[in-house]
Amino acid sequence: MKLAEALQERADLNRRVADLRSRLSANATVQEGEQPAEDPGELLAELDRCVAALEERIAQINLANCRTVVEGRTLTELLAQRDCLTAQISVYRDLLDNASQTARRARGTEIKVLSTVDVRQLQKQVDAMSRRLRVLDNTIQQTNWTTDL
Repeated sequence: MKLAEALQERADLNRRVADLRSRLSANATVQEGEQPAEDPGELLAELDRCVAALEERIAQINLANCRTVVEGRTLTELLAQRDCLTAQISVYRDLLDNASQTARRARGTEIKVLSTVDVRQLQKQVDAMSRRLRVLDNTIQQTNWTTDL
């Protein structure tokens, strides 16, 4: 099995656990004299199986990420870099959104709002970070499809 397939299976198991949570909640109580649409005991047993499979799959993925080296760095390090770069870009974009909204005056006598940062320069930085993120993500995805679990 390839790492990418294991990641897809992990996502499926996470969705399954969420679905079971919802179904358990829907069948936790019934009106007196009624029966639940599904047996909570069976749902709990299925949940336990899914959680056990999920735990095993997550451990396999994490071990594969730690032992897989790409361009001198482990996949775990690349994933950490991707997550941090994504967070950094998000903050920069929020700053750009706020700094770009300087035309809030209805009349010339109102207080003028000015940006405290160089929007053009920040946008160039965000564009460069976004390019780095795309290249990094492509490297990770390619590695996921070529790495055996």
